[in-house]
Amino acid sequence: MSVATELKTFPCDICGVSFSQKSNLNSHMRVHTGEKRFSCEVCESSFSRKENFITHMRMHTGEKPYSCEICHFAFAAKSRLKRHMFTHIGDKAFSCKTCRSEFSTKKTFKEHMRTHTGVEALNCEICAASFCYKSALIQHMRVHTGDKPFNCEICAASFSQKSHLKNHRRIHSGEKPFSCGICASSFSAKSSLTIHMRIHSGDKPFSCEICKSSFSHESNLTKHIRVHTGEKPFTCEICQSSFSQKSNLNDHMRVHTGEKRFSCEICASSFSRKQHFKNHLRLHSGEKPFSCEICGFSFSDKSNLTKHLRIHTK
Repeated sequence: MSVATELKTFPCDICGVSFSQKSNLNSHMRVHTGEKRFSCEVCESSFSRKENFITHMRMHTGEKPYSCEICHFAFAAKSRLKRHMFTHIGDKAFSCKTCRSEFSTKKTFKEHMRTHTGVEALNCEICAASFCYKSALIQHMRVHTGDKPFNCEICAASFSQKSHLKNHRRIHSGEKPFSCGICASSFSAKSSLTIHMRIHSGDKPFSCEICKSSFSHESNLTKHIRVHTGEKPFTCEICQSSFSQKSNLNDHMRVHTGEKRFSCEICASSFSRKQHFKNHLRLHSGEKPFSCEICGFSFSDKSNLTKHLRIHTK
């Protein structure tokens, strides 16, 4: 019997997923039991699967055995190399072997597979988000309830996820166990390293379905989508002005409070917005990075270049 036609005779009694080998079913069961047999002695992370543990250890050793034949970028995990390759060929990473449908994200692929397996999705009754596992749904519900059962013993900060508390504790300890093998930057959270690595790889896995712009971070895509929808979910409680980004609302609030966080060490001028502060510093440095392509005249502030260009368009 070929691999393609091999029967999956070992079903999970909890979620109904079936496996062709009993060892794979045993590994899968740890998802439900929460058992994590493989522990890292360096940072105390633990894993339910040996292969995930081996991949994790490479973050500490710096070993990257999987290399891209096109750009020679190296990865600690084969799955990351596979994902990276799609940046070169522009394809979709996840293919359904049943109906040949293709998907760019694992989440949409797993949701699609339920149409073939008959396994029902676990849906949030409040926002209709769906999940593969009950534990993920329970974790998600804390977004709505505000429940934060994991507390920091040092500063009393609380978190909805245990992993977030673990990352937070490193702020107090100063521990940064996740190191970049290219530029030696180090991070307290694995997710931060993953995002950082995209600077080197150029990987932008989050794409806008409207204009095809792509982003290295999902939050940047969320912000970008608001350009198309016009959504401005962050509202000033004082004057009711609305903004598409929380950072813009924070900047705006300083108009009301009079706070000026950014101070010039040369002339003691102070500014409420970082961008205004950066523009001011160019007055001292003489830097003029914005140049007119028509006459070559340069400016320290982009807005001044925009005004100048009207001279040529009259």
